[in-house]
Amino acid sequence: MAGKLELQVTGFEVGHLQHDYHPITLESSRGPIQTRLYPVPEGSDRAVITVGGVGGGWDTPARDLYPHLGMTLPEAGIALCRVRFRHPTVLEEAILDVLATLAFLEAEGVTQVGLVGHSFGGAVVIQAAAASPLVRTVVTLATQGYGADPASELGPRCSLLLLHGTADRVLSPACSQHAFAVAREPKEISLYEGAGHGLEEVAEEVRQRVFDWLVTRLSEQRAAD
Repeated sequence: MAGKLELQVTGFEVGHLQHDYHPITLESSRGPIQTRLYPVPEGSDRAVITVGGVGGGWDTPARDLYPHLGMTLPEAGIALCRVRFRHPTVLEEAILDVLATLAFLEAEGVTQVGLVGHSFGGAVVIQAAAASPLVRTVVTLATQGYGADPASELGPRCSLLLLHGTADRVLSPACSQHAFAVAREPKEISLYEGAGHGLEEVAEEVRQRVFDWLVTRLSEQRAAD
């Protein structure tokens, strides 16, 4: 769907280190894209991009999952980049935001990327992964169903993990189940009994599952390459 639109990254500006991340603004032909990069001190060829949902801003599921990954992934040699959508309700524009960030990371020497998206962002990262060979694994949390059919195009190059709460009253777990059904291996799905849309009830379990998945899958791809 992003192919209907075009976006060119024309430059970037790195801000001063704040806590554990550098604010980085990607200048583009469709407006600035705000990101937060949690770097690996010695540099890394692996990175993870995380995005939220239609709420916009720096939203994150599972009780600050994304800042938590920003602390733990660099310790495992994997940088993390959070992306703030320019238009958090427009699927094509959001996909372009992720593709632009992928292009920036590739220019910085990154060769393997994992994508993580919550809700609306789940469909965004599935579509971005289908469009970019740089992406080796995708994690969705309570993904929406609309726009998620390109999950069928990911395997075997790109693995897929889908997490969803059975008590989600915003998006039915059937959305993740459908994406799982159309996807090719390697793929896994976990449904959390009693958990809602934000997966707050199982935050600790989700944090560990996502961290382990990303580290394992990106390490496997490095070995395979």
